[in-house]
Amino acid sequence: MIMRKKDKALYQIRWATSEDWQAVMDMVWRTFLQFEAGDYTQEGIASFRDFITDGRLYRMFVEGNYPMLVAVDGSRIIGQISVRNGNHISLLFVDKEYHRKGVGRKLIERMAEYLKKERHELYMSVKAAPYALGFYYRVGFHACSKEEEYSGIRVTSMEKFL
Repeated sequence: MIMRKKDKALYQIRWATSEDWQAVMDMVWRTFLQFEAGDYTQEGIASFRDFITDGRLYRMFVEGNYPMLVAVDGSRIIGQISVRNGNHISLLFVDKEYHRKGVGRKLIERMAEYLKKERHELYMSVKAAPYALGFYYRVGFHACSKEEEYSGIRVTSMEKFL
C-alpha cells in the first residue's frame, strides 16, 4: 500500500524482509535515543539495547513468529511496527523526520487490520513509553494500569479493541 505524505512524496507500507532487519533496528535505536532514552535510567537504556540486539527478536522474525510492517520512503526505512505473543505491539517507531505525518497511525491501522482479519484478534496491546502515551491515546488506545517500571524502563499498559 502506498501512502501520500503532505509534500506529495510517496511512502509505502509493506511486510518487512530479513534484508530490512538491520536498517529497521538502526532506525529504532536512533529514534529511541532521540525521544525515549531521556525518560529511562542507564539500566533501562541498556535493557532496551539488549532487547533489540540479543538475537531473540531476529530469530522469532525469521521463524515467522514476529510479524513486522515497515514504512519506506524510496529505499529508506522510515517506520516500523512489530507484534509478539499474538497481538502485543513489541516495537513501534517512526523516524524523526516523519513524525506527525500519519506514518505511525497508518502502521497501527495496517497491523490492526491484519490482527483482526488474519489472526482473529479482538484487541491489540502495548506497553507504552512515556513519550508515546499521547500518540497511543490519539489512535484509540486506553490505559489499563498506571505507569510501571521494569529494569529501568517506564511503561503504561494500554489496549485498543479491534
